Amino acid sequence: MDITRLTIAPLLIIAALLLTTETSAQPAAPAPGPAGPINLTAILEKGGQFTTFIHLLNITQVGSQVNIQVNSSSEGMTVFAPTDNAFQNLKPGTLNKLSADEQVKLILYHVSPKFYSLDDLLSVSNPVRTQASGRDNGVYGLNFTGQANQVNVSTGYVETRVSNPLRQQRPLAVYVVDMVLLPGEMFGEHKLSPVAPAPKSPSSGVSDDSNSTKKAAASPADKSGSCERKVGLGFVLGLVFLCLKFLF
Repeated sequence: MDITRLTIAPLLIIAALLLTTETSAQPAAPAPGPAGPINLTAILEKGGQFTTFIHLLNITQVGSQVNIQVNSSSEGMTVFAPTDNAFQNLKPGTLNKLSADEQVKLILYHVSPKFYSLDDLLSVSNPVRTQASGRDNGVYGLNFTGQANQVNVSTGYVETRVSNPLRQQRPLAVYVVDMVLLPGEMFGEHKLSPVAPAPKSPSSGVSDDSNSTKKAAASPADKSGSCERKVGLGFVLGLVFLCLKFLF
């Protein structure tokens, strides 16, 4: 019998048992923790070209509303994010002319209270409600058209392409748009704040013509009265001279 083999065999068995014990003693890898709440601002900041939109989301507090609703709603939400170039292409003073309430409504118009994938937008029933629609489905809606991978959105005042999804996973979809979505109800023919017509001046041309006409109509009578007064004065003077002649 080989003594070397008898010596090595127990050693190998002992080494295997030690390795097994050491492996089982190692702690298991921790399970991944739950994902944090969805933050719209963080998604836009990662995109890198939405400074103006982020600013408007903050000052109108629409961003906070979206974060709360998207983390608690089963319907999800869809956001259409205009780029900084989209805001720069607006006519100067466009945003400054809006009241605080109108600015809020404009930003709410870029948010739909339901999750839509690009495929959903191709087959959706128009118009699609936005957060600006409130309970009335007939106003402040968006209309979507297109085919294949191209989707266009129309407000009734502007139309642009929906592209580059920053996020397309329930419960939130965020799409890039190259134009600010200006609602027709606010910027079209039927504006929220129409300019009131200037009041007519009391000294307008119509009034002057009317006064002139009245003066012109009254002038013949004035002339007639003046002539009658002159004739009466001449008759009286004639009688006075006639009486003086007989006296002297």
